Amino acid sequence: MSKKAKITHGLPKIELLRDLLRHNGLDAMIIGSEDSHLSEYVAPRDERRAWISGFTGSAGTAVITMTAAYLWTDGRYWTQASAQLAAGEWRLMKVAEPGVPTVEEWLGGGGGGGGNG
Repeated sequence: MSKKAKITHGLPKIELLRDLLRHNGLDAMIIGSEDSHLSEYVAPRDERRAWISGFTGSAGTAVITMTAAYLWTDGRYWTQASAQLAAGEWRLMKVAEPGVPTVEEWLGGGGGGGGNG
């Protein structure tokens, strides 16, 4: 018999995701811009990153941990991301800015985050 995740309606989307991560023994989730076919332009049903973060730009990667949420995007979208991400809930990681690790560096621990967030 499988256990079902306890879903508490009324919680913000990010907290619902964290409940599911916790239930499944996961520490984090990576959500890119592409669909399951790695298409750059996706159908509305595949806009997972936009759904969880509110950021609707066409390029970006979200990483949600149990304690923090990050969005990596390039300079074309910094202003848009700053306006669309919930302040205090998301940290904008400005790709190619000095001192900002790539997603891969951050996940591997070489960028100061290392999944510790």
